[in-house]
Amino acid sequence: MGCPIIRQIEEKITRELLQTILARKPKMCNLKIVYKRYASLYFSYAIEDQDNELITLEIVHLYVELLGKYFGSVCDPDTIFNFEKAYFILDEFLWGGEVQEISKKNVFKADLLQEEAETPRTVLEEIGLT
Repeated sequence: MGCPIIRQIEEKITRELLQTILARKPKMCNLKIVYKRYASLYFSYAIEDQDNELITLEIVHLYVELLGKYFGSVCDPDTIFNFEKAYFILDEFLWGGEVQEISKKNVFKADLLQEEAETPRTVLEEIGLT
């Protein structure tokens, strides 16, 4: 139900990406593209040739579950207008391509700590008098 112009741009980018990838011979690149579609969103990852695609798909699924828990149901506007939150969740979940935290509770605990740190406090609150 998004904007038709944005949808056309997304389709053009997807089409160009697929044409570029499919035109290459396997020995021309040491990366593989793994992607999964959830409703109208595509999650794509470039992984090394020796990496396991199924593990990558599981990581994608866990990330979508985290986004679903945070946003309710994940859709385009959530990821566009709350990009910082989506990226923060990804950063808590993955670091350097490796899974760092599989507990959804701990990922969101870090998010709450970040929000508290960003919330301005008065001097009295800083020293614990209120």
